Amino acid sequence: MPLLTYEQARPWAKAIRAAVFNGKMPPWQADPRYGKFSNDLSLGPGEKEKLIAWVDAGAKEGDPGDAPKPIAFPEGWRIPKPDVVFEMPEEFDVPAKGALDYQYIPVPTHFTEDKWVEMAEVRPGDRSVVHHAIVVVDTGTGANNQEYLAGYAPGSSPQVWKPGQARLIKAGATLVFQMHYATTGKAARDRTRIGLIFAKKPPTERIVSMQVMDPSLTIPAGNGNFRVDASLTIQHAARLAGMRAHMHLRGKSFQFRAVYPNGETEILLDIPKYDFNWQPYYYLETAKVLPAGTRLECTAYFDNSANNPFNPDPNAVIRWGPQTWDEMMIGWLDIAMTVGQEHSLRGELRQ
Repeated sequence: MPLLTYEQARPWAKAIRAAVFNGKMPPWQADPRYGKFSNDLSLGPGEKEKLIAWVDAGAKEGDPGDAPKPIAFPEGWRIPKPDVVFEMPEEFDVPAKGALDYQYIPVPTHFTEDKWVEMAEVRPGDRSVVHHAIVVVDTGTGANNQEYLAGYAPGSSPQVWKPGQARLIKAGATLVFQMHYATTGKAARDRTRIGLIFAKKPPTERIVSMQVMDPSLTIPAGNGNFRVDASLTIQHAARLAGMRAHMHLRGKSFQFRAVYPNGETEILLDIPKYDFNWQPYYYLETAKVLPAGTRLECTAYFDNSANNPFNPDPNAVIRWGPQTWDEMMIGWLDIAMTVGQEHSLRGELRQ
């Protein structure tokens, strides 16, 4: 339901109160004890109490003259008007039933020069059937020729980096849309697109992506608290800009940690109650310095029991797979490297 005006929000006042009181909204799962994030959606001191008091007092309308100006969303984008938009060349027909293979759809950029991207947003044409979408940059220069650009998952937000930070798209590169569709019982058509905003001046840091994951995971049937660990050691000094956890319907909790060369351990992000419907990036207010030799650890817990109302089949042994009824365990990392030095990390980017 839209909640842009008083008239739209008023009928939902009691539901808003319940969601705010229970902490379901705003959708922000990070434990506030660990890390400070620039895109924190949680309510500030006193805001929760003010909302609840407003509803309890009858949810009355304030003075319309005090209302802020309506937010203008250019062509439906959450970022400012994109400098360029790329979309799938044609609509993809999603049947009402059945499992679909991943779709890999190339879209040439025709860029004649390198481009630095400081904002990116992936928007499904029909989000009801898009399980997730990943857009990678393919330079066609060798076996390791693809690099993550941006993605969409339920509840995700646009990727916006700080001034001086940007992702690189090389001249002549092709964007590959990796599409994971899920059938819903109703036929649909999708034409996903990505909007890009270019940096206005050369950046000082290049944002690159890394993954901490365990594709060998095997979750026993009926286990309500199954632990999976994965780690990655940084061989060159870098700065951590952001993190995102990805699991499927059995995901229960997710934690990111850094183990520094001196043996000290720091919790970077803790998500005690993972929600498949909200998978945002968590962008650090201040990038975390990672000395060479830092080990990045991720720990995830899964609930494969009958107590999990979202569990498709608590009697099944679950392994890694692309479909929603399979599972994944991925800790996505946005790493900031000084432009000109980022090639030192090249061998680690795809681990």
